[in-house]
Amino acid sequence: MAKRCPCGVGSRYRECCGPLHRGEEAAETAVRLMRSRFSAFAMEDEAYLLATWHPATRPERIGFEDGTRWTRLEIVRTEGGGPDDDRGLVEFRAHHLTGTVPGEMHEVSRFVRQDGVWVYVRGRVS
Repeated sequence: MAKRCPCGVGSRYRECCGPLHRGEEAAETAVRLMRSRFSAFAMEDEAYLLATWHPATRPERIGFEDGTRWTRLEIVRTEGGGPDDDRGLVEFRAHHLTGTVPGEMHEVSRFVRQDGVWVYVRGRVS
């Protein structure tokens, strides 16, 4: 059985976020980039996360939390971020398990299109 993509769209990983992670495609919208970044966090794909982070705000490395497993992404709302936009906002809830304890991260993320490619700028966690 083919592995489902962590982003929650319902497609198989190799056809959903896989092409973005492998560099075969670029996200056409900010929400698509957000979904692919969630999948990258779920799979601990540091290279993809750093590559899709704006250079002005990009950390040197990603600090993945031991024992945390990202389980579900819920998109709450979007503003802009479409194929013809240069800026976008994606509000989401990322659900996780730390050991057996469920948790949730709520963030409003900002994205910009840089050189024709969507990148993550920063987020406000609440």
